[in-house]
Amino acid sequence: MDFLMSGLAACGACVFTNPLEVVKTRMQLQGELQAPGTYQRHYRNVFHAFITIGKVDGLAALQKGLAPALLYQFLMNGIRLGTYGLAEAGGYLHTAEGTHSPSRSAAAGAMAGVMGAYLGSPIYMGTFQALTEIGQKHGLVGLWRGALGGLPRVIVGSSTQLCTFSSTKDLLSQWEIFPPQSWKLALVAAMMSGIAVVLAMAPFDVACTRLYNQPTDAQGKGLMYRGILDALLQTARTEGIFGMYKGIGASYFRLGPHTVLSLFFWDQLRSLYYTDTK
Repeated sequence: MDFLMSGLAACGACVFTNPLEVVKTRMQLQGELQAPGTYQRHYRNVFHAFITIGKVDGLAALQKGLAPALLYQFLMNGIRLGTYGLAEAGGYLHTAEGTHSPSRSAAAGAMAGVMGAYLGSPIYMGTFQALTEIGQKHGLVGLWRGALGGLPRVIVGSSTQLCTFSSTKDLLSQWEIFPPQSWKLALVAAMMSGIAVVLAMAPFDVACTRLYNQPTDAQGKGLMYRGILDALLQTARTEGIFGMYKGIGASYFRLGPHTVLSLFFWDQLRSLYYTDTK
């Protein structure tokens, strides 16, 4: 049941945040490996990107890829949050004295993230037709192209997100700012988690987006980057440190609300379920 509730929570958040994912991806690919000032900027900022995409491609373009995104969120976050939830319910995130352990929370978040992201990686490639074409051209292994390269991003992001969420909830409970089991507790913790995860993941997000979108040769090998570290180094050398935070505004507007909504929905669904089953 934990996995089902986790998947539903992530899908609920995805419906609201998918347009932000579209904007974020386009901004991150803008001026790829070109020095600042040497290319035409189609999108000046997040809001300009929304308006431009809506005018040029139509409003439906802002929900491009929603179906595979929902499937990916249900599978990846269903496994990730479900696994973390089981670890939390089993008491593995607390010390022998019963206090919350941030280090255990971070480790559990990282492991859960790796499991979810690796198993969900083929869905990240796109539609069923795209998966079929990749499978026919590159074989079953081709469906996981770039999966290992994205794991550092997942480890950092998942551990930061879930550790911050659990630690903030624990601190707020100790300080008794909100009534016990209040929805405000989960909401504030999710908001803090959203800020932390964006700051931690932005460089990896840029590199991972470029890895997945780079052209490949006949064997499916990337023509621009050898891996996530190479993508980070090339971006930093060519575009500067701020190049690794390209599209951070769009990243926040996507990852921030998605983190807040998914963790809030997840926490409330679990609270309702465990309250009703007692």
